[in-house]
Amino acid sequence: MLDVRRMQVLRSVITSGSISAAARNLGYTPSAISQQLAVLEREAGTPLLERVGRGVRPTPAGTLLSGHAEALSAELARAEAALTELKEGRTGKLAIRYFATAGASMVPQAVAAVRREHPGVWLDLKLMEPLDPLPEVEEGRADVAIVVVPRSARPAEGIELVHLLDDPYCAVLPRTHPLARKRVLDLAELGDEPWVGIDPLPGACRAILAGACASAGFHPNIVVESEDYPTAQGFIAAGLGVGLVPALGLGTPHPGVVVRRVRNPQPSRAIHAAVAGRMAGSPAVRTLIAAMQEAVADVA
Repeated sequence: MLDVRRMQVLRSVITSGSISAAARNLGYTPSAISQQLAVLEREAGTPLLERVGRGVRPTPAGTLLSGHAEALSAELARAEAALTELKEGRTGKLAIRYFATAGASMVPQAVAAVRREHPGVWLDLKLMEPLDPLPEVEEGRADVAIVVVPRSARPAEGIELVHLLDDPYCAVLPRTHPLARKRVLDLAELGDEPWVGIDPLPGACRAILAGACASAGFHPNIVVESEDYPTAQGFIAAGLGVGLVPALGLGTPHPGVVVRRVRNPQPSRAIHAAVAGRMAGSPAVRTLIAAMQEAVADVA
């Protein structure tokens, strides 16, 4: 197999006109250059140079390989330039997965910042709800996922968790409900109420609510399930039950409900950016995270 570095030595000898001149240009000894050429001729199976006075000139085979060496050098230079562009965040792909309320509150501003500062980076965006976005990063299909992570959880190997915010749950009641007159509710006060389920699928959010209710001494009596927060507010406004909705999921509250703070305990979901370790140093990822943190501050 032909060695590319030796082909580049051959090209230097041909363009310089002699082995000694090529040695000076490359910083080698003439003996080292001659050894490299001898090995290349054995690899090629044919002479590549012939003596002309004090210099050398290429054989047809030498001219052929010299031309290919020039093309390979140009390709290598383009590859190095492309690699530099990628490492500096000016090109490449960034795959982002998120859930709906994060998509509404954090992702748009962050995506706009990446497009503005890294216009050569192609963004692959995908809403994963009701699925958990974290496996997308764990299994290598995404670079960043916005996730809800229990406080006791440890990230999988090769994943960095960047805390974005704690999103507290609020009590949502029908406007005519007797408890609506109170500004703050103990969670136990909702123990005997019918509930509108907010998170029908198993996952971190459902576990957070179940744990909070258990701490308050009850298991919620869910009479109707909803897969999104606006619909849940509609059910609550219709008097079907009460519910807990995270602050980011409230949006513009339904006119038929009231929103009240909860305590003893106050459930809250910890929202993180899960970043694949291979992308942790990416300038585009750093821009994305910084912009999401800025968006969180604006929401707060």
